Amino acid sequence: MFTHPPSTGTPPRRRTHGAAALLTLGALLASSLALAGAPTAVAAESLLSQGKPATASSSEGEAYAASAAVDGNLTGTRWASQWRDAEWIQVDLGAVRNLSRVVLTWEGAFGKNYEIQVSDDGTNWRTAKSVTGSDGGTDEIAISGSGRYVRMNGLVRSGGYGYSLWEFQVYGTTSVEPPVGGAVRVAGSQGNWQLTVGGQPYTVRGLTWGPSFADAPKYMPDVKSMGVNTIRTWGTDASSKPLLDTAAANGVRVINGFWLQPGGGPGSGGCVNYVTDTAYKSTMLTEFAKWVDTYKSHPATLMWNVGNESVLGLQNCYSGTELEAQRNAYTTFVNDVAKKIHTIDPDHPVTSTDAWTGAWPYYKRNAPDLDLYSMNAYGDICGVKQDWVDGGYNKPYIITETGPAGEWEVPNDANGIPEQKTDVQTAEGYTTAWNCITGHQGVALGATMFHYGVEHDFGGIWFNLLPDGLKRLSYYAVKKAYTGSTAGDNTPPVISNMVVDQASNAPAGGEFTVRANISDPQNDPLTYKVFLSGNYANGDKRLVEAQWRSTGNGTFAVTAPEKLGVWKVYIQAEDGRGNAGIETKSVKVVAPPVSGTNIALNKPATASSSQASYGDCPCPASNATDGNTTTRWASDWSDPQWISVDLGASKAIRTLQLVWDPAYAKSYAVQVSDDGTSWRTVHTTTTGNGDIDTVAVSATARHVRLNLTARGTGWGYSLHEFGIYS
Repeated sequence: MFTHPPSTGTPPRRRTHGAAALLTLGALLASSLALAGAPTAVAAESLLSQGKPATASSSEGEAYAASAAVDGNLTGTRWASQWRDAEWIQVDLGAVRNLSRVVLTWEGAFGKNYEIQVSDDGTNWRTAKSVTGSDGGTDEIAISGSGRYVRMNGLVRSGGYGYSLWEFQVYGTTSVEPPVGGAVRVAGSQGNWQLTVGGQPYTVRGLTWGPSFADAPKYMPDVKSMGVNTIRTWGTDASSKPLLDTAAANGVRVINGFWLQPGGGPGSGGCVNYVTDTAYKSTMLTEFAKWVDTYKSHPATLMWNVGNESVLGLQNCYSGTELEAQRNAYTTFVNDVAKKIHTIDPDHPVTSTDAWTGAWPYYKRNAPDLDLYSMNAYGDICGVKQDWVDGGYNKPYIITETGPAGEWEVPNDANGIPEQKTDVQTAEGYTTAWNCITGHQGVALGATMFHYGVEHDFGGIWFNLLPDGLKRLSYYAVKKAYTGSTAGDNTPPVISNMVVDQASNAPAGGEFTVRANISDPQNDPLTYKVFLSGNYANGDKRLVEAQWRSTGNGTFAVTAPEKLGVWKVYIQAEDGRGNAGIETKSVKVVAPPVSGTNIALNKPATASSSQASYGDCPCPASNATDGNTTTRWASDWSDPQWISVDLGASKAIRTLQLVWDPAYAKSYAVQVSDDGTSWRTVHTTTTGNGDIDTVAVSATARHVRLNLTARGTGWGYSLHEFGIYS
C-alpha cells in the first residue's frame, strides 16, 4: 500500500501556533457551543481522551489505527486515513463530560477544513467548531458544552494524502456540573428592573421547548450551543425531572409552566367557570403547590409561569358581562396561585402568560402578587413596548413566545389562505423581535422565542427552528441574536422567488410546475424534496412527500393530489450538513377538465335517501348537479343507495366525472335507462378509492344512475358533483 513519506527517527517539523497564530485561527473558527448569559461552573481541566476507545472511518493499516492518536505518544505513533476528503476519527470518553478544548497535533498530512463534532450517543452529532484554512502543526481549539463522543470530521485535505494525527486530545472536566445556584429576583425599581440570579444580572435568552422531556439529553447541548440560557415549558409534573436535570447539567435554566383552562396549547382546552367552580381551583392550587415544592430547590428552576393565554381564551367560552366576570375571576385565581407559590418558594419569581396586552389590565387590577408579566406576541411584538407605556404598568415583563408573524396575522393569498413568510422573512422576524425586546431596556427582561421543535408538519414549517432536526435560517437568526455571531457556521440553502404554475387550477391527479431560485452560501451540493400538506383541504397537517420529478434549474413537476381544495406545496433543499431551506406556496386542486358538455348540469336529480341535517347538510341530490364543488349530496349511512339524473331526453354519453366527498363508494355500478324504470349496467367497479373518478362509457340514454353497493367509510355516500359529459 502506498503511503505518504513515513516517519523517521526525526519527526517532521511541527508548527505550534503561538498567540498571534491562535488569534488568526480564531478568526477562522466559529463556536456553536457558546453560552451567553448563563452562570458557569469552574472546575479543574484534565485530559479526557488518552487511552480511551477511538475509531475512524478508515486507516492505512494496522500501524496507523485510530488508537494511535490517543496513546499519548506525540512523536512515534499516529493515525492515518485513506486518501479521501470525507474521513473522520472519534474518541469515546466513556460518559458525558464538560468539554473545554481539543488539541490536534497534525503530521505532515493535515486537515485544511474540518469540523469538531460532539455527540451524546455516537449517532447524533452537533458541530462544536468549524475550522477553515488550517495550516497544520498544532491546532488548539476552545469549545464548550458537553458530550461523550468527540469527532474530527474531515472535509478538505491539505494535499493528496489523507489525514494524519500524532495525537487527538480532548480536555474538560470529569463531571457535568450544574449552574451556580442562588435566589432569582426581580430587582430594581420602576422602569429600571433587572432579573438577577444569585445576585448577578440575568437576561432571558430563551426558547420554548418542543421535544419530549425524555429526549432532553439529545437536544439540550444544541440548545446551549445557540447561546440559550433559558427554556420554557407549559406544564410541570413528574415527567419534568429529566428535562430539569439535563438543563442544569448544561447550564440552562427553566421557566416551569402550569396549565390552566381554557388556555392555548395541548392539554389546556375546556371551559371552567372561575366564578363558581371552587373545586377546580382548589384542585389546581393543590397540584401546583405539589410540584413547586418538588422542584423549588432544583438548580435549573428560574421561575414559575401560571397559565397560558387564558384571559384571551375565555372569549371562546363566555361573552358580554359574563366574560368580564370570568376574566376578573381568572386573574384573581392566578394571584391566589402566586401567593401560594411564594409561601412555598420565596426564591423564584411567579409570572403569568397571555396572548394580548389587553390581558394586562386584568392582571394589574387583580394579580398584584405576580412578580412580572409575560406575553406571547408575534407579528405585533414591536407594539408591546408602547402598550406597556400607555397602560401605565408597574411591573416588568418577559416575552414567552415570539417569532415570525403567525397564521392569524398575515394576509390571505390568491387562493384565500394565509400567505406564509419565506425562510428569509421568517429569520428576519426573529431578529426584529429580539431587537424590539432588547430595545425596551429596564422593562423587558428577555424572551423565550418560539420554537425549538422538531415536528416536520404544517405548524412545524411555520414555527420550528429545526423541523425533522434540520436547521433553518431562523435557527441561525436566533443564535446570532443570542451570541452575536454565526461566523464560521455552515448555514442553510436559501430559496427565493418560489412560483407555482397553475396555482389556482391544478388538475387533480395531473402535474403542475413549481419553480424557485435555490442557492447555498457555501456552495454545498444540494438534494431536494417536495412535500404536500392537506391542512386546508382535509385538515391533515402532516407533510407527505409528493410524487415529483426535477426538470432542472430549480424547477419541479409535481403530481397534484386527487382531493380537491387548496393544498400547500413545499420545496425542501438540504445541504448534507444538517441544514435545510424550505419554501411553501398554495395550490388549488380542481377537477380535471373533461372534454364535451356537462349535460347533467342543473338537471333534476333524485336519490334513495339524503341527509336533512348533519354538519353542512341538508344535502339533497340536486347538490350533485349544481356545478358547485363546495356543496354535496349525502345519503343515509347504509348500503345500498343510489342517485339518479334525468337528462330530459335521450342523449349520447361519453364520460362521467364523480367528485367524491371523503364518504365515497368502494363498489358501484353506472346504469342507464330510457324510461327511469328498466336499467342496464354500462360500468362497474369494486376498487373505488374516492376523490375523483373519471369513467369512460359509451351509451345513449335519458336517465343515468349510480347504484352504490359498498361504502368506503363508515359514513354514507357523498358526492360533490355527478358530471355527465356528451
